[in-house]
Amino acid sequence: MLLAITMGDPSGIGPELVLKAFCENLLPGDFLVVGDYEVLDYCNQLLRYDVKLNRMVGTGPRLEGFLNVMDLGLMKKETLRIGIISKESGYAAYKYVETATKLALQGEISGLVTLPMNKEATRLSFKAFTGHTEMIAALCEETHYTMMLVSEKLIVTHVSTHCSMAEAVAAVKKDRIADVIRLTHEALKGFIANPRIAVAGLNPHAGENGAFGMEEILEIRPAVEMAKARGIDADGPVAPDTVFVKACRNEYDAVVCMYHDQGHIPLKLLDFDGGVNVTLGLRVVRTSVDHGTAFDIAYKGIASTRSLVEAFNFAGKMLAGG
Repeated sequence: MLLAITMGDPSGIGPELVLKAFCENLLPGDFLVVGDYEVLDYCNQLLRYDVKLNRMVGTGPRLEGFLNVMDLGLMKKETLRIGIISKESGYAAYKYVETATKLALQGEISGLVTLPMNKEATRLSFKAFTGHTEMIAALCEETHYTMMLVSEKLIVTHVSTHCSMAEAVAAVKKDRIADVIRLTHEALKGFIANPRIAVAGLNPHAGENGAFGMEEILEIRPAVEMAKARGIDADGPVAPDTVFVKACRNEYDAVVCMYHDQGHIPLKLLDFDGGVNVTLGLRVVRTSVDHGTAFDIAYKGIASTRSLVEAFNFAGKMLAGG
């Protein structure tokens, strides 16, 4: 079982995270880094991690006791702009993920763990880029997918993610909601015997029977009924101002959220460093850290490796079947 860790935006904390985690023996198992050897070597020397690096062509040969790096040769030390939005870094970060995804689709690796990209930097080269999730799904030619955030305290999935609020409201449709409930149920079955899924409302008080909107009546409730007809233990629409409290009290195992921030805000509040981003519905296993590039602290050696370690371990758990 070989995993690939994509290095993330070279101008951010990605390089130091993988170096630090490797140095502290926090990444057990067989893996390689898809990125730029020269950037990792520079970061390694700057922060004095003394990690032994092995520059690879393709997926091998890999050396035991070394951080094995599939070097794409896109970034040089001279072009690196630490903590600054850079077209070169954004382009390189995209190519790392593209390469790793294609390796997974070809069966050369078992799955990928992604370190953070900066959307603004990447859009300087790829104008349509909205995020890892959408990019990897497109490479997999998959339209039925969703983002799941996992932590020890809360699990959430999303009907929509990287779009405006107006677009998010328009995306609240029963077929899409039912699909996300199904994907959530299938994922949870890997490690929970009888998963209980709450489906959040969109409007205050879950619409209060149409007083504050009709989406709950016309779209969300029918989607929940569709899920129940498939034998899924789904409940909703549940008022969004109480559903996360109930989940944290172990009344539900996961919450299906109607838009990006509805799920991200409570999870990051409860467990900012320990969250893992998982893409459901793909032909490949993909997990990610649940934080950004943190340009303000890049190359200072103070970024937390916890989310990377959790993402790496969760990818292994998924590949092992839960």
